[in-house]
Amino acid sequence: MVLLAISRPSLASEATGNGTEHTITTLPIVIWKWEEIHFPYLVALWVLVSWLCKLVFQLNPCLTRVIPESGLLICIGWVLGGIIYGADKVQTFRLQPFTFFFYLLPQIVLDAGYSMPNKLFFGNLGAILVYAVIGTCWNAATLGLALWGCWLGGAMGNIDTGLLQLLLFGSLIAAVDPVAVIAVFEEVHVNEVLYILVFGESLLNDGVTVVLFNVFDAFVSLGGAQIDAVEIIKGIISFFVVAVGGSLVGVVFALLISLLTRCTKNIQIIEPGFIFVLGYLSYLTAEMLSLSAILSCTFCGVCCQKYINANMDERSVSTVRSTMKVFANGSETIIFVFLGISAIDPSIWVWNTAFILLTLLFIFVFRFIGVFLLTWILNQYRLVPLDFIDQLVMGYGGLRGAVAYGLVLLLDENKYKEKKLMISTTLIVVYFTVMLQGITMKPLVTWLKVKRAAVSERTLAEKIQNRTFDHMLVAIEDISGQIGDNYMRDKWNNFEEKWLYWLLMTPIARKSCDPIFNIFHKLNIKDATSYVKEGERRGSLAFVRNENKADVDFNKKFGADFSEMMPYIMTENMGPDHVPVSSILRDSVPSVCLDMHEQDLKMRESEDFDAHHLLQQHLYKGRKQHRHRYSRKQLEVNKDEHEVQEIFQRTMRSRLESFKSAKMGVAPPKKISKHLKKDQPQKVREACTFSSFPLVFITIFLEAM
Repeated sequence: MVLLAISRPSLASEATGNGTEHTITTLPIVIWKWEEIHFPYLVALWVLVSWLCKLVFQLNPCLTRVIPESGLLICIGWVLGGIIYGADKVQTFRLQPFTFFFYLLPQIVLDAGYSMPNKLFFGNLGAILVYAVIGTCWNAATLGLALWGCWLGGAMGNIDTGLLQLLLFGSLIAAVDPVAVIAVFEEVHVNEVLYILVFGESLLNDGVTVVLFNVFDAFVSLGGAQIDAVEIIKGIISFFVVAVGGSLVGVVFALLISLLTRCTKNIQIIEPGFIFVLGYLSYLTAEMLSLSAILSCTFCGVCCQKYINANMDERSVSTVRSTMKVFANGSETIIFVFLGISAIDPSIWVWNTAFILLTLLFIFVFRFIGVFLLTWILNQYRLVPLDFIDQLVMGYGGLRGAVAYGLVLLLDENKYKEKKLMISTTLIVVYFTVMLQGITMKPLVTWLKVKRAAVSERTLAEKIQNRTFDHMLVAIEDISGQIGDNYMRDKWNNFEEKWLYWLLMTPIARKSCDPIFNIFHKLNIKDATSYVKEGERRGSLAFVRNENKADVDFNKKFGADFSEMMPYIMTENMGPDHVPVSSILRDSVPSVCLDMHEQDLKMRESEDFDAHHLLQQHLYKGRKQHRHRYSRKQLEVNKDEHEVQEIFQRTMRSRLESFKSAKMGVAPPKKISKHLKKDQPQKVREACTFSSFPLVFITIFLEAM
């Protein structure tokens, strides 16, 4: 907007150049300047109207549970389009391809890549590529050939088309639209594997669709007589060069963003801007080089998210996530509203019943055939095969959207005589898939009893078990001499920790990537949140001064000796400012058990509580009282970089000594002394059991630090 304002001539120069300067005879109080601001004013009004429409039907949750949000936005677009056409007798507002591909789509793709769960995405990358590349080529080829066969048989009447034109139409209509998939599947809440397969396919096959579209468009320009084996080979090479090249451009920009965020410590107020600007530049650069811009922007977001989240301040990370969601959600809303508005335009409609119905039939049939065929091949190599119900949902989830509509508008009417018929058919396909399939998706998932996504977060014990199982799989593959996914993932993790962390992360960010320290940090934040909520509930923070309200009873586990020695340990290690976390917990916990065999896996709160007291016992106060300072570059007070790490080490050592004393059954003297080590008796050695695993693990960790 600043560049537009700078490049735009001033009012005085316009008046002088056009010779339309008006002589002022008196001083005007106000002047009507609609011609000068009508374009940005209309843009702002359309954004406001789109969000107000979304706000209206969100006030009725029962409506959104039946009809997907994207379908409701299209219906609102129909109403607005009818009002505009009734007032002007012509449709003055349309979704232009340039606006869609260069202003609306990049924000959605960047947000999808940045929010992508990396472990799920790369863990299922092989299956996603099979569905995105081979599946899209299958859908495009089968649809184009089937329509061509029906055209040769005379089922469509007298239309001016051919094989290459129908193959091009099949390529643009075959892609699964990420905008529609995101809007519907997030409301359904299907399981993670099914969601990542459909969502990853829809995100990557847009690049495949654009490549196929450009290849067939070039073939149509050459003409069927000029196409030989050499041109076909060039087309195949171009397909892979455009797709792989676009992905590499995105990776390069992801590395650049990560490197820049290493240097933004003193300019945190503008560091979120680097992500948006460079992410958008990755899209434009790939488009400038005739590469896949969608794949470039996708892999830029996927590859940079881990490093920039570690490098940036927490406030900057929250700003980036919130702003991306605002832009992406706003773009989706505008796209679906304008898809509805575009239908209220008689000039674009050309009706051919046979062509439209056959297109819908072939899209539906060949989508299911492709999914079942490719899944059967993939299940031969998958450890956990996809069942029949998941395949049904994947086949039924092939929703089409604005990508197909934007591509069909790019067709040259001089080369494609049936462009209006293709536009009409594309709109019907979009409405059919988004409205009908979107409405019936939730009942279908419920009727088939598809596994839904887990609502609750995994506990610390479950995370440790999963990590242990992953390491066991790596060891099994290493011993058996096989090179599988776990082996390659382990090698990549080693390479990342050795080189990429050093190159792309700040020293403080590398420390925060430590698993135990990361858990400690999360528990600290969770504890602080509970502290504030309890204070708000009671109306005062005076309750933290009462040491007698601790809900944890160590007597049941360790006996009376431990209860007698615990106050002295806490007083000595924590000092007079110690505030026990247990005094602010609402639910009483009768005992703390360190033996993992005695824990009930269903009691998530108890497990979190045990891990909480293992890693953290209280809220900490900073060693220094920092002074607030005003700055245009800083968003928060200055703080010591090593303070949290030092507090963590000191506290963990003190807790370790406490638990050692309790576990070995040795109570320190009740009298507080500065030289307790001289009076301590010799420790009794016991057999190492599974219950001492956290203790040994923390000991090794502290010695390594």
